[in-house]
Amino acid sequence: MRSTRRSPLRILPLLGLLAALLLGLTVAPRAAAAPTADAVRIMPLGDSITGSPGCWRAVLWNRLRSAGYTDIDFVGTLPPQGCGQAHDGDNEGHGGELVTNVADQNLLPARLAATLPDIVVMHFGTNDVWSNIAPDRILAAYTKLVQQMRASNPDMKILVAQLIPMNPGNCTACAQRVVDFNARIPDWARATNTSRSPVTVVDQWTGFSTAADTYDGVHPNASGDSKIAARWYPALTALLDAGTPGDPGDPGDPGGGDPACTASFRAVSTWQGGYQGEVTVTNTSGSPVSGWTATVVPAEGVRLTQVWNGSLTTAADGRATVTNAAWNGALAPGANATFGFIATTPATAGTPSAAVSCTVRAATS
Repeated sequence: MRSTRRSPLRILPLLGLLAALLLGLTVAPRAAAAPTADAVRIMPLGDSITGSPGCWRAVLWNRLRSAGYTDIDFVGTLPPQGCGQAHDGDNEGHGGELVTNVADQNLLPARLAATLPDIVVMHFGTNDVWSNIAPDRILAAYTKLVQQMRASNPDMKILVAQLIPMNPGNCTACAQRVVDFNARIPDWARATNTSRSPVTVVDQWTGFSTAADTYDGVHPNASGDSKIAARWYPALTALLDAGTPGDPGDPGDPGGGDPACTASFRAVSTWQGGYQGEVTVTNTSGSPVSGWTATVVPAEGVRLTQVWNGSLTTAADGRATVTNAAWNGALAPGANATFGFIATTPATAGTPSAAVSCTVRAATS
C-alpha cells in the first residue's frame, strides 16, 4: 500500500516512509474473503437500522465467519457503509424507506433479481410505525414482499424481526406503537409460513433498551449492534445448518442424496414465566424416513424444560435438540410428526418465538 499523503519535503527519509507504510497496513481493514459460486446468499433487508451504516451486519458477519460459516455471501444493491471492521457489507437497507412504499411501488423485485438471495433477514417497518401507518397495512406490505421473494426463489427462507424499541424525542406515541405492531407479527408469520419457504420470527425487541442501546432513541449504537447480531445469529445458523434447498444435488432434488424435511414452530399457550410450544417435522422428500432430529433455538434466556413425543437434549446456550420417540420416527413421504414442549422465559420475554430446523434418517430396505 502506497501512502497518498503529500509531504512538503521533496524526499521522505527511507525510515519514515517504511513507518508510514507499516502504519497504513495495520489500520486498514482486511477485505473479506470472496465467497464461492455456491455460497448461501443472505440479503439484509430494511431501512436505516439495517443500512446506515447497520453495523450489526458487520458484527453478525464476523461472528458467523469465526464460527466456521465461511461459505456465505451477504447480498444487496447497496455497498458497504463503514463500520470500521472487515465484513461483507452488501445490503438492502435503504435509509428512510417505508415498507409500505416498497410494496406499493414494487421496488423489491428488481433488487431480488439483481442479487438472487437464498435467505432474507428483514427488520423493516420502523418508519411506517413512526408515521402512524396502521399495522394491518404494514402487514399487508409484508405479505406482498414475501410473495415477491417467493416469486424470485420458491425456496426462500425468511427471518422477520419483531422491531427493536423506538422512543424518539418527537414521537411520544412511537414506543407503544412498536409494542402493538410487534404483537401482530407472530400470527401473521404463522399464516404466511409454508414448509417450502418458512417464515421465522426473531424477537429483536425483548431486552433492547432505547436508553442504553441507541444513540437517538431509534438507531442502534455499538451495544445495540451487538444485541441485534446476537438475536439474528441462532435463527440464521439454524437455517444454515439445515442447508438451502434448491441447489444441485441437495436433499430433495430428483435423484439427489438423502431425504429432506422441514420444521415449523407455534406457541400453543403462554403464561407469566413460560409458554407451551410445539414443533412439526414434515418429510418433504419422496422417500420414507426412519427417524428425525429437530433443533430448536429459542429466544435469549428461554430454556426448554420438558418435551413429550420426543427426547430432549439441551446445550448450555439454550439450543435444544429433540429426537423422535420410538413410535413416531418413521414418516412416509409428506407425513409429519409433532412434539410439544414447555419453556421457561425471563420476566421481560415478549411473544414466544424460536428458530427450528430438522434432519431425517433414510429408511433402510
